[in-house]
Amino acid sequence: GGAAARNALQRQRRHGVLGRVPLPGHAAGAAGQVRRAATHVALLGQAPGAGPAPPAHPRPARRDGGGGLQRRPGQGRGMCANDLIVAGAEPLFFLDYYATGKLDVEIATRVVTGIGEGCALAGASLVGGETAEMPGMYEGEDYDLAGFCVGIVEKSKIIDGTKVVPGNVLIGLPASGPHSNGYSLIRKIIEVSRADLQQDIGGVSLGEALMEPTRIYVKALLTLFKQVDVKALSHITGGGLLENIPRVLPANSVAVIETQSWQQPAVFNWLQSQGNVTDTEMYRTFNCGVGMVIVVTEEDQAQALSTLAEAGESPWVIGHIQQNDGSQDAVLMR
Repeated sequence: GGAAARNALQRQRRHGVLGRVPLPGHAAGAAGQVRRAATHVALLGQAPGAGPAPPAHPRPARRDGGGGLQRRPGQGRGMCANDLIVAGAEPLFFLDYYATGKLDVEIATRVVTGIGEGCALAGASLVGGETAEMPGMYEGEDYDLAGFCVGIVEKSKIIDGTKVVPGNVLIGLPASGPHSNGYSLIRKIIEVSRADLQQDIGGVSLGEALMEPTRIYVKALLTLFKQVDVKALSHITGGGLLENIPRVLPANSVAVIETQSWQQPAVFNWLQSQGNVTDTEMYRTFNCGVGMVIVVTEEDQAQALSTLAEAGESPWVIGHIQQNDGSQDAVLMR
């Protein structure tokens, strides 16, 4: 088991990462060097946890970095990488923290291997981490997982939304599922509805639809940055479309979202109907099928759509930016 985990670490090592370096008082560390022709680079960090996940009865067989209904171990690596890329930062390396009451080597190895696969999708190195056994803190096979990712960007190329102006176009990228949005509400809906997690939802089981790993957009967006001057990006996480998009917009802007421009995936229709959730609350809680929103000029719209499609994404124009007269909400769903 340990050898397999070490192999996962070795496979997911990018150029410039030196590897594991012992640190006093710590189980493991990592060091790296970056050679880049730049006048001023910035290092950005991001650290998520796995968050709450719906209980499953029976517990699913999937216990890898792709996620299971008891925990979503693969979500951390995706959330880290996606959160870094919205600022223009290229992920460099990832470290994980795995805690359990009693270590099951097989499960832990599958988790680490899955995380390594996610790091490969983001072009980042999985350089190590910490494994902790804490009897009494976790019951049975329960475990918790957190992670930390560091990325790099030239300071002059940090994307912060200050260049967004009225007339800019909003491009959406599809989400693979709820990602890490709204799992407290998902748990409650499952509990109250006594849902059968094996029921068919859009061609897959409800359990699989709910726990599909977060889509990682890093490589497609890095390709886009080389072709188009991206004005802002919004990673649609907790808070949904209504709370995430305003974080990257100037105060005088309104993001007009055309809700008819995409078809909401079946899993969100199920959550809305079973939970009796209003449209507004859906947009405030879930990504509703939109994992990333990109702001570009109208002149760059065609190039952006073409570049993203060639990179394997399925982009579409989801809306535009208009002037805010001070009386409007930052996001208008219409």
